[in-house]
Amino acid sequence: MATKLCTGQPFPQITAPKLGGGDITLGAAPAAQLIVVYRGQHCPVCKTYLGKLETLLAQFGAENISVVVASADSEDQARGFIDEIGYTGDVAYGLTIPQMQSLGLHLSAPRTPPETDHVFPEPGLFFVDEEGVLSLVDIGSAPFLRPDLEGVLNGIKFTREKGFPIRGRYGV
Repeated sequence: MATKLCTGQPFPQITAPKLGGGDITLGAAPAAQLIVVYRGQHCPVCKTYLGKLETLLAQFGAENISVVVASADSEDQARGFIDEIGYTGDVAYGLTIPQMQSLGLHLSAPRTPPETDHVFPEPGLFFVDEEGVLSLVDIGSAPFLRPDLEGVLNGIKFTREKGFPIRGRYGV
């Protein structure tokens, strides 16, 4: 069963294999982290979205925000996809169903074997602050439901400059 993540709460740290070797922990403090969960190598919308993210990596880095993209794809699927689109940031792969459910992601089964060979997540975006607290969350139920990445970057910069609190906390 999927969990609803609440802003202002600790982000559930999830360790997954990292493309290129080793592991990476999603939500690991002490650095702020933008986590973009993509559907997988079969998704043409993901190609465009991660291509846009690639153009913004340096700007996120200038704001001391590390960026990690993650999927349920196998290592071979992730490597082929990332190489095809020329993405240069950190990539986590092999997310399990329980890990994806702990993030509150919507999950889908492949329609046909050529699409992919495993359950995959619909898109999700999470911004975790330097203390490991979830500050922003956007979870989509379809490939085309994704926040504008420039808007996310500008919003993070604006809220930091103004010292705004984490939003979405009323009644929690």
